[in-house]
Amino acid sequence: MKRTICIAFRIAGISMLSFIVFTLLYLSGAYVCSRIAIGRDSDRGEDVAIYIKTNGVHTDIVVPVHTALAHWSHEVPYCNTRGCDTTCGYLAVGWGDKGFYLRTPTWADLKFSVAFNAAFWCSTTAMHATYYPKMMEGPNCRKIMISNVQYARLVQYIRNSFRQDEGGHFMNIPTEARYGNNDAFYEGTGTYSLFRTCNTWANTALAACGQKHCLWTIFDTPIFDKYR
Repeated sequence: MKRTICIAFRIAGISMLSFIVFTLLYLSGAYVCSRIAIGRDSDRGEDVAIYIKTNGVHTDIVVPVHTALAHWSHEVPYCNTRGCDTTCGYLAVGWGDKGFYLRTPTWADLKFSVAFNAAFWCSTTAMHATYYPKMMEGPNCRKIMISNVQYARLVQYIRNSFRQDEGGHFMNIPTEARYGNNDAFYEGTGTYSLFRTCNTWANTALAACGQKHCLWTIFDTPIFDKYR
């Protein structure tokens, strides 16, 4: 009996130590990699204004609704939002865990099962699309001017993040889970995890269009530090 108890305590101790070591390595790696900045590419064109926007935790990429290169309201219809405000000229898009988006309107609603599934590749993803009438620069919103060529790459990156049906159309998620009157959810591609978060997605979006970004980040602050 005593031997069994000793073995149980030893296993528990090893497990706890392994968890602590993993957590320290994970956070240390995230800190170091997020401090390594990758600069803009050689294209310095200023044809399209995009924005990065954060709510303090999650980063969105904001694009103009209509340009010669993309008409987002065709695949992200205004009518999929409660407000159906066709005067909105900007669309903010973010990628993330579907369970977080649809079942966790506030941090107080977070359940262990949702967090576990998100962290360990056990759930699907979603795209959150929010319309805005205008954008105002501030600490939580930064404007970035990019060229048409760079914007075309960003458009493709965003499109590839939406799961599409056989006709190539974005797949709306029918849900009452909303953050306001001008947002809607769509099925996403890829898998959320400890190593690929919503902010990792946004950071990769900036890399896709040749803008300043982190080597790797799971948080929003390092992204915005590059644009202060």
